[in-house]
Amino acid sequence: MIPLLLGPLADDFILFNLVRYTTFRAGAACMTALLICLVFGNAIIAWLRSFQRGGQPIREDGPQSHLITKKGTPTMGGLLILLALSVGVLLWADLRNGFVWAVLFVTLGYGGLGFLDDWLKVTKRNTRGVSGRAKLLAQGAIGLLAGVWIMLLLPPALNSNLAVPVFKEVLIPLGLLFPLVGMFVMMGASNAVNLTDGLDGLAIVPVMIAAAVFALIAYLVGNRVFADYLQLHGVPGAGELAVFCSALIGASLGFLWFNAPPAAVFMGDTGSLALGGALGSIAVATKHEIVLAIVGGLFVVETLSVIIQVFWFKRTGRRVFLMAPLHHHFEKKGWAEATIVIRFWIIAMVLALIGLSTLKIR
Repeated sequence: MIPLLLGPLADDFILFNLVRYTTFRAGAACMTALLICLVFGNAIIAWLRSFQRGGQPIREDGPQSHLITKKGTPTMGGLLILLALSVGVLLWADLRNGFVWAVLFVTLGYGGLGFLDDWLKVTKRNTRGVSGRAKLLAQGAIGLLAGVWIMLLLPPALNSNLAVPVFKEVLIPLGLLFPLVGMFVMMGASNAVNLTDGLDGLAIVPVMIAAAVFALIAYLVGNRVFADYLQLHGVPGAGELAVFCSALIGASLGFLWFNAPPAAVFMGDTGSLALGGALGSIAVATKHEIVLAIVGGLFVVETLSVIIQVFWFKRTGRRVFLMAPLHHHFEKKGWAEATIVIRFWIIAMVLALIGLSTLKIR
């Protein structure tokens, strides 16, 4: 909104020329989202407490310590993230850019689904919420629509191909299957972040790290000079997603202020499904779907731990892990929550650096 209002005035007022720079608007979006969280965070948490008697329902088959340490903590804190993110994006992004609207559609769509799931949990006082089948169908519908939308926005040479990192000339032609692949990337990322969100601060920091990586990727692939220099597949217009990623970082930082141990609020499915969907859609739009699996490797490992656990238990009646997802396995082994969280953050940072290295290794 601000670029549309102030951009035309830049010739008369030199200061307004700043809004023409993606880097300036990215920083402004980050600070705007952060300030919104800090200003409105306590009020939103108080409102969530007002109708969530007993806070988020805690799984009885989970770690027993959670029945004590997590009891009474309200959920649906993802509303704070989505509010700050949306305002930051709508204020500072170029709203003529289709990629911004496509990613915002996925983020708010998945966030709305997560809100419904959280609402059913806190009102019915159980951990079921929306049925698994209904949730997957809704995620699939949103992801498929977004996949088609993004495909129409991409340049013809790329819009139906899957790019392979490191190998600069390799493009896997998918044809009309591309929207389906994009859908699975968005669904996979969304559910992976959801599974990781089990300890205070565990999911939000790796999300911030991944968003920072994709802010850089979006800026580079959207800039013809940098894309040509690094031999990346250029995507005109994708640079505007750097503003979206920066707003996501600011909103996540603001939420972490309240989610740091001991958490005053949980993001719930409202936040985790939305954040994962945002990362997945940005990866599809920037043609770095495979790189997302590297940068978000922590989310991948957490998801695989659940798949392996369920598969092996059904086959043999025995468990591979003491409990899945993986972070609960280490809780069962006696690791302190802070130890698990910080070590997982370190792993996320290392994986992000590996993902970034693919931009130069060609």
